[in-house]
Amino acid sequence: MTTTPPGAGLGAMIRTWRNRLPPSAAGLPVVRKRRAVGLRREELADLAGVSVDYVVRLEQGRATTPSASVVASLARALQLSTAERDHLYRLAQIVPPADGTICDHLPPGMQRVLVRLGDVPVAVFAADWQLVWWNHGWAALLGDPLASPPRMRNFARDRFPVDVDHTPLALWPVTETDPDTADAALVSDLRRATGRFPRDSRLAALVRDLNAGNERFAELWATGEVTANREVHKRVDHPSVGPVTVDCDVLTDGDTELKIVIMTAAPGSEDETKLQLTTVVGPPAGTRN
Repeated sequence: MTTTPPGAGLGAMIRTWRNRLPPSAAGLPVVRKRRAVGLRREELADLAGVSVDYVVRLEQGRATTPSASVVASLARALQLSTAERDHLYRLAQIVPPADGTICDHLPPGMQRVLVRLGDVPVAVFAADWQLVWWNHGWAALLGDPLASPPRMRNFARDRFPVDVDHTPLALWPVTETDPDTADAALVSDLRRATGRFPRDSRLAALVRDLNAGNERFAELWATGEVTANREVHKRVDHPSVGPVTVDCDVLTDGDTELKIVIMTAAPGSEDETKLQLTTVVGPPAGTRN
């Protein structure tokens, strides 16, 4: 005897939310001839970074205990509200994220804005600088982050490496006009996050690891400076179009502390032309993309 009403289980809810989300809302091209009004299973799988077979098994009830990271990815891909996200966690028998912990969830309104930015290179980082979302333009400019293990898709771990053989988040050289200022701003922003999210175990582990394993981070952490991240100027040595100088601006959501990082070039400049070309030509054959 079941206590779950028909259509209210994990698989049924994923299928319901998938069917209600039009491809255009997820930034996917609109094809006239398609049976599905919402997302296809393969489209959801691609957006969430899981296999199509796993989505099928979830919807058919053959997989009932996805990990917290998979649930978070599905919630982002399906553009769930906070209440819906929490319901998805509970259906997966996982405690939803609590107050005082870092949020990886992108609100639907933020996702709509991000999709409408088109191919402008954009990524979203959580309060601990864990990469949680990026678009095609970002991957074309810096390389696809999927090439890095999930744990290493963290800008602070990338900036202050602990492992000698760590996988860089950007797949080709990226330099700043003032790297010392950028380093200090990142560390001080993490310190600010520890006050905002004092019970977050992932943030605590990050700071602990970097303090113990990276001398530069430990030196900056010891200063006690607390500031928000600043805008910076970067040079990307793209393997297909050559060096591109971009402005890197960070917009922070006040409630979640999610950081929207946008890369743009000066209007009408050669750099703007090169930036636009990256989305067309992509990296050369043989690069880790």
